[in-house]
Amino acid sequence: MFDITYSREVQAARASGAPIVALESTIITHGMPYPQNLEVAAQVEQDIRDAGATPATIAILSGVLHIGLEEDQLATLGTEQDVAKVSRADIPVCIANGGMGATTVAATMIAARIAGIEVFATGGIGGVHKGAESTFDISADLLELAQTPVTVVAAGAKAILDLPKTLEVLETHGVPVIAYGQDSFPAFWSSQSELTAPLRMDQAAQIARAHVMRGTMGLPGGQLVANPIPAADQIAATELSPIIAQAQANAEERGITGKEVTPYMLSRIFELTEGRSLTANIALVRNNARLAAEIARELCGFRR
Repeated sequence: MFDITYSREVQAARASGAPIVALESTIITHGMPYPQNLEVAAQVEQDIRDAGATPATIAILSGVLHIGLEEDQLATLGTEQDVAKVSRADIPVCIANGGMGATTVAATMIAARIAGIEVFATGGIGGVHKGAESTFDISADLLELAQTPVTVVAAGAKAILDLPKTLEVLETHGVPVIAYGQDSFPAFWSSQSELTAPLRMDQAAQIARAHVMRGTMGLPGGQLVANPIPAADQIAATELSPIIAQAQANAEERGITGKEVTPYMLSRIFELTEGRSLTANIALVRNNARLAAEIARELCGFRR
């Protein structure tokens, strides 16, 4: 067994059967500088409350899996140095060793399943990295979507990835990829890409119904809901493409590989866009949180 605890807010929601939305914690520890990380975390949690659901930010504190964080715990996570970034491979190790860990998409999905939470809002999922045909660098997020029954709301996959190959891997593993309100697969900071999403749904109720049907049929895995960033907040793909190419070239020049590629690329793109990429990131995370809350509310209606 292992220790798991729920925040007071999440405990109350569980007791009343109210909708709950899971949130990852790496955006707090690895995604933004202090104090902006805590300000955005509080904003996103409030967006979920305002949309009629309960936020459950997930993290590991002193070896205890926390489903929902109290204000002081959130502050601790946001200011602590050297917090582990945990995925499927290392979340058991972090808990067993009494460590402090921030959950990635994959680890948050695992924790959400354990807690009985069916909807999770994030920024963008990981995917197939460029050059993966030689490096085999593919995010654990994709296989997690194939086996863990959680609906993940994201603004597509991060635009620094090989998006066509990411969609191919998701298709191979039978993951429904649903573009919300459009036919194009969104590209994180950009609402549109040249790729057509495999599926399209225009209402949260449709997404919730598909989630329930997947479980009823005994199919493993979750759903990826690709929710485009609002047009007013996006950076057009035509503008971003050469910036991403430059950041990629810089990473190769520095010999950056493996887990260090994504944080380096995001940091470099932040510099090259003069901070606009972070502003867009905040907007898309908040937009995803609102849609996730709506889906969670619809799921509660189906469960009653």
